[in-house]
Amino acid sequence: MGLDMHAMITKEPLAGEADCNPVEVEDLYSWRRHHGLHAWMKELYFMKGGTDRMFNGATVVLNAQDLDVLHIIIKASPLLETAGLYFDIPDETEILGDLEFVTLARKALADGYSVLYTSSW
Repeated sequence: MGLDMHAMITKEPLAGEADCNPVEVEDLYSWRRHHGLHAWMKELYFMKGGTDRMFNGATVVLNAQDLDVLHIIIKASPLLETAGLYFDIPDETEILGDLEFVTLARKALADGYSVLYTSSW
């Protein structure tokens, strides 16, 4: 058991920026136990009106501005602002993976997709 995190894309119209559940999605990227990134996504989720207090299985939509901010954060200081049991510090490979995700997500937006993030514990 642990934190599984997924980015997905869809061309379905979405009703909002949080708690969207499109039927047809494609996988874009996955992470495992990247708690710093998850904490950032959770904060974004609540800023966009999300209501699931556990942020477990909920979705948040990432737009171009969100990806720009995430890119700056990754480059400036890797997402290390979490602590606790099983909270690992990202290594160089994970940082490069985060940047790869941002690149893939930007391309998906340019191709007319919506990008969503979800996770499960």
